[in-house]
Amino acid sequence: MNDLSSAPVPGSGEERPSTRRKPDWIRVKAPTSKGYHETRKLMRDLNLNTVCEEAACPNIGECWTKKHATVMILGDVCTRACAFCNVKTGMPRMVDPLEPENVAIAAGQMGLEHIVITSVDRDDLPDGGAGQFVKVIKALRREAPGTTIEILTPDFRNKMRPAVEAICEAGPDVYNHNLETVPRLYPTIRPGARYYASLRLLEEVKAHDPMIFTKSGIMLGLGEQRLEVHQVMDDMRSADVDFITMGQYLQPTPRHAAVADFVTPQAFAAYGSIARAKGFLQVAASPLTRSSYHAGDDFAQMRSAREARFAKERAKALT
Repeated sequence: MNDLSSAPVPGSGEERPSTRRKPDWIRVKAPTSKGYHETRKLMRDLNLNTVCEEAACPNIGECWTKKHATVMILGDVCTRACAFCNVKTGMPRMVDPLEPENVAIAAGQMGLEHIVITSVDRDDLPDGGAGQFVKVIKALRREAPGTTIEILTPDFRNKMRPAVEAICEAGPDVYNHNLETVPRLYPTIRPGARYYASLRLLEEVKAHDPMIFTKSGIMLGLGEQRLEVHQVMDDMRSADVDFITMGQYLQPTPRHAAVADFVTPQAFAAYGSIARAKGFLQVAASPLTRSSYHAGDDFAQMRSAREARFAKERAKALT
């Protein structure tokens, strides 16, 4: 998940400073481990970008120490300028034809059981970059057949259906597309996207292949209201989303949207309990939760939860 925030809490009447001191529960140590540096070197040697670096993820030290990295394909320049995101905006370079093979090589060298692939928005490409996702998935299936694949795609604006169909045909294990925030905040936080278009994308994945796990996430601390978050959960469940992630928005630079509020771990736990009650197979809700944080462990738990649900439904049908 990316990071973002809005200004004052609506209705508070209180002006917030552009930057705020992080509470103790959100602070992490600077990465210094040998594993971190080895992962960084591998990414550089293979000319691969990671969202861990580009989005200034606070978990980079922990994940890279464990040789876990979220690869960001289609370059490091995005065609959009979301208020929460630290990725560069501009005119992207040509798509790297060696990228799919290099991603597969990285997965093999890191010994990944589960890999997460995301991308920048590429509104400049006729297919929005869907073809590169397909090539990466096929390369991974060929070179790292034991690795399960999770993708986190953009919304493929104005070309969503053919893009989703092509990617689903390639057979990822998890299809993630983040809603990012509540509908009311889209004009300021995610101006290049549309909330209900993103929901339709998630619905389209399930319509094409009900067995692909779907996943979506939102950032908290942007000025959203509690009932708005509950409504997003309901919207996701209506789209048959299996897995919801909720994490604290952190302002990457003073140029980005400011943090409206630091949501407490207790509040995240309460949101998580509500999400589980609404029927999600898997829920990750904490200040440091991001889309790909502990993604492999979460995938294994989600798969087990679905198998248990199917077994329960079969037993009920036999009675």
